[in-house]
Amino acid sequence: MYDELTPPPRANKLLGLEVLRFASTLSILFLHYLHFADVGDKPVDLVKDRLPFYGLLHFFYESRPYGVWVFWCISGFIFFWKYRDAITDRSMSGWTFFVLRLSRLYPLHLMTLLLVALLQPVYHGLSGHFFVYQDNDIRHFLLQIFMASNWGFQLHDYSFNGPIWSISIEVLIYAAFFPMLLATRSAWLNVFVVVTCLNASGYIPACFASFYVGGLAAIARRAVPPVTSGLALEGVAWLAVVALPLWAWSLARGKMELLDFQLLLIYTPILLFCLSREITVPASIQNVVEVAGNMTYSSYLLHFPIQLIIVLGFAMAGAPIPFYEETFFGVFIATTLLASYVTYRRFEAPAQNLIRNLLLRPKGAGSESAPRLTR
Repeated sequence: MYDELTPPPRANKLLGLEVLRFASTLSILFLHYLHFADVGDKPVDLVKDRLPFYGLLHFFYESRPYGVWVFWCISGFIFFWKYRDAITDRSMSGWTFFVLRLSRLYPLHLMTLLLVALLQPVYHGLSGHFFVYQDNDIRHFLLQIFMASNWGFQLHDYSFNGPIWSISIEVLIYAAFFPMLLATRSAWLNVFVVVTCLNASGYIPACFASFYVGGLAAIARRAVPPVTSGLALEGVAWLAVVALPLWAWSLARGKMELLDFQLLLIYTPILLFCLSREITVPASIQNVVEVAGNMTYSSYLLHFPIQLIIVLGFAMAGAPIPFYEETFFGVFIATTLLASYVTYRRFEAPAQNLIRNLLLRPKGAGSESAPRLTR
């Protein structure tokens, strides 16, 4: 979930982080596959060990949404990697930062919000209840319009296109990120934010902690020299990447779903540090990885509307949803990924560039506007 001016040809493409982003997306799709068992907002007679590929995917079916927290750490890494210097040396204005973020997030949010707002009443008319997320009223619609759905004004945690909750909190982080970097670029600020948030409760402090600890990983990566000492540090980091899960596995006695948030907050930035080293691969592989990374925001916001369309179709047909069948599972995942790819290429990227060209065009510029903005 990031963007900026087209990077120079030899810039680190952060391909390892793109792979991790895509893997985190898949983990969220696997976890939210359980929505198909819901009647209203609760599963009914769900037998988890009958779910498709349960032996392979049971960690995702049984666990909390760790993929979201990994996303937050990645987002913090990217923002400190891409924007830290530009903001602190005043080469990026607040207006430019705002437009970059608005153009990246808002078009797809608005499209999926309107789609869910149109479909939920239809499903309610057929079944007598909404699908999964129940707060689909004017109050929550207005909060959603302003991307304020989870700022504390909501009645419950989720409404309309529920996964947008994390993007709503991300807007709050943007409001703090820019002025805080203007005040200081010290890494101690990140430490202060993380420690403060760990002593608070709720989604907002947890998201801030994840974002700023991811930023620490980016600061560390920038600081490591490409010499022997840097290689030694990377070796220690990779050792921790391997050893920490084994240690957690032994403590949890094989039940990794008991993985603690604090442990994840330690492990993820180390993993990001390791994966963010420059990786050279053939151009064809690089293109595939970048495409997968670009699809993550689309898949995150599209998967629930796609689920709603599917359950609406089964409700109209009066047929049960075959969510225990592996073919149904495969069709859902493939449909979501294909729709995400098409949406990014045909809607997200064009809308993003249109907004940026309109709002960031230099005064007096004609059709030859500012440099093309991507990602």
